Amino acid sequence: MARYYLTTPIYYVNDVPHLGTAYTTIVADALARYHRLRGHDTRFLTGTDEHGQKIEEAAAAKGVEVKAFVDAASAAFRAAWPPLNIENDDFVRTTERRHIEVVQDLWRKCQENGFIYEGTYEGLYCVGCEGYYTEKELTQTPAGMLCPLGTHKPVERVKEPSFFFKLSAFEKRLLDFYEKNPGFVSPESRRNEVMSFVKGGLQDLSVSRTSFKWGIPVPGNEKHVMYVWFDALTNYLSALGAPGSSLHSRFWPPDVHLVGKDILRFHTIYWPAFLMAAGYADAELPRKVFVHGWLTINGQKMSKSLRNVVEPIKLAEVFGADVVRFYLLREVAFGQDGDFSHAQLINRYNSELADSLGNLLNRTLGLCQKLRPSGAALARGAEGELEQKLAEQARTALLGSIASWDEIAPHRAIDSTWVLIRAANKYIDESAPWAEAKKASPEGTARVDAILATALETLRWISVLIWPVMPDVSTKIRQQLGMSAIAPKQGEDVLVMHWEPRSDTSGLAVGTPVFPKIDADRQAEIFTALGLSEVVAEKAPEPVKPGKQPRAVIEPASEITYEDFAKLDLRVGRVVSCERVPKSDKLLKCMIDLGEPTPRQVVAGIGKSFTPEGLVGKQVTVVFNLKPAKLMGQESRGMILAAAGESEADLALIAPEKDRPVGTRVK
Repeated sequence: MARYYLTTPIYYVNDVPHLGTAYTTIVADALARYHRLRGHDTRFLTGTDEHGQKIEEAAAAKGVEVKAFVDAASAAFRAAWPPLNIENDDFVRTTERRHIEVVQDLWRKCQENGFIYEGTYEGLYCVGCEGYYTEKELTQTPAGMLCPLGTHKPVERVKEPSFFFKLSAFEKRLLDFYEKNPGFVSPESRRNEVMSFVKGGLQDLSVSRTSFKWGIPVPGNEKHVMYVWFDALTNYLSALGAPGSSLHSRFWPPDVHLVGKDILRFHTIYWPAFLMAAGYADAELPRKVFVHGWLTINGQKMSKSLRNVVEPIKLAEVFGADVVRFYLLREVAFGQDGDFSHAQLINRYNSELADSLGNLLNRTLGLCQKLRPSGAALARGAEGELEQKLAEQARTALLGSIASWDEIAPHRAIDSTWVLIRAANKYIDESAPWAEAKKASPEGTARVDAILATALETLRWISVLIWPVMPDVSTKIRQQLGMSAIAPKQGEDVLVMHWEPRSDTSGLAVGTPVFPKIDADRQAEIFTALGLSEVVAEKAPEPVKPGKQPRAVIEPASEITYEDFAKLDLRVGRVVSCERVPKSDKLLKCMIDLGEPTPRQVVAGIGKSFTPEGLVGKQVTVVFNLKPAKLMGQESRGMILAAAGESEADLALIAPEKDRPVGTRVK
């Protein structure tokens, strides 16, 4: 049975839970829920980082004993996650005995292997991020040298006795590791950043301090406390217990560390080097560090001075935890910077939750109540082309969702599901069960049964697909469908779903709307409750209307024989997920269902004509036997066919006039 171990950073207790920390933790929870759906033995870790000079100074400034300070701060983080429907398996604190013992053991192993030595440190240190820097790394300003990372605070020049870690000894091994494991750092832009830094040369790292006491004592020399990052990073190991323990044997190494870009270097250079020094083989190192960007708030940097710090628990109280989760996972492409907008949250709520998902649930149950009251049989046999098409769209949504979660792309997983939701609403419009009911004929009666059974089955699939993102909403939908809440079990893959329209309307219960519409008055009440004096709603861009241009005469290519053409293997596929390739204005990375066990990745230069979300669910023609190639570092296994237009922004897809099963040969 597969297992999956994922972590958030442990959060520094000199701050309070805010939208940034909530964002990372919500992504981790949704990812953990997805793997539980797959039946994987899953462990999700979060916690708090409680040592260091900054903590000691903060406690002193408040006149509080430092242990009491960290106890209260850690408790605030632990209490923040349940209201956001976050269900972590463990919560580690760096002041716990279980952690301290493992950190000291890791230190001893590094020292015994000859990678820690004693000396004197003199250099530049940032208290804010607990980082050591050279002058060339710092931001030079008239006010002095500033930390280059998120704090942007002045650094201090310090000189004190210190133990050093031989980071320089790992330069080649780290580069070899990155080359052999290209997925270790994601996205690729961050991997390039890390490799560039290491290639620039690594200096030995000061890993202890004597100028303060709030830290883990160095084994054998308690005048020193450990550098906070040697301490903090080890939480991923200490939370499983000592090597050889049951949890360690079951879950190590981690499958993914989710981190912000400000702590990239610590996780991708220092952490693997510490483990290497302690004797860990490459196969025992963490498998992936996925680096995400930062959130701005209504277009501004989050700042207490700007009074725009968003309290996630307050948001959950106003909108509901699942709405907050949906918006954060839907709005931001994980790995990139994003903006949190209160107005856009309400826009998405109304358009995608109330008008799309809520409307589908309400109208389906309403039609059942009107046309086939509870307990009525739903006969089979009158399914036609519309039903077959929706079943295929459900399969596409499932494959797209799976592919996207596996790539840690929650926004694309949600895209796949919402393509299905929109298709289901369109299906009800086109099939018109109310019109079939008026025919008062056996054929009309059979069609009503088929339509209602198909709509209910689609809602069942949707209730599963949304569970990682909106667990409470999933449960509410399933209750109205007369179904029990999802309860994943190890070894059982819930996402192996079969299209099985129900045979009756037993158990259906029309409840209160899951997503009541937010009108202007309610929006004003929400903004007042959140303390927002003014929020400007974004306007959608005006659609571009391309003008007609005279078409140039295109010279024909040289003639080929039928045998030449027969070498081409053209197949019908369906786009299950799609996203832009970073740093390219025209390349799109598409995952295409071609009837194979898993979707195939195809990179296409059609991004000026199509949006990623507009392609999801569409059928395309693919050159199936094209030799794989790399485009901007992305492997492409095929080619999407499109007809040229007046420009790169005027392409037309070549696709069958009628839907065809994926994998169908084009002749």
